[in-house]
Amino acid sequence: MGTVIGFDFGLARIGVAVGETETGHAHPLAVISDEANAARFAAIEKLLAEWRPASLVVGLPVHLDGTEHAMTVRCRRFANQLHGRYGLPVALVDERLSSAEAEERLAEAGHHGWRKQKPRLDSAAAQIILLQYFESARHAAS
Repeated sequence: MGTVIGFDFGLARIGVAVGETETGHAHPLAVISDEANAARFAAIEKLLAEWRPASLVVGLPVHLDGTEHAMTVRCRRFANQLHGRYGLPVALVDERLSSAEAEERLAEAGHHGWRKQKPRLDSAAAQIILLQYFESARHAAS
């Protein structure tokens, strides 16, 4: 129970969202644009200090058929690093089509030309990953 921070990991950017397990709501929070690991983890540490999450969620990219690829391995490593550095539980969530859904939601909200606003798409994808996590937790509890 409590606050959860979700990550949409990418090589150029990491989208970040925050949500609450009690309400099952989540919203985009930030985008970490640094590519250097030290700067990325410094930004993450700042967010963790501010939000004090009970757990973390990382989107796990896989092919549409469910098979893994190179980014799957990188995301698992990122999740392991988060757990090792901060000692918080880290859940992995299948993120298939989360970016496509984020793109669709942004377009529906009138944010056309989102390609120029790619960071907004990354944090919206992190939000969708968190919402998927909350939904799967609700199904597991029922």
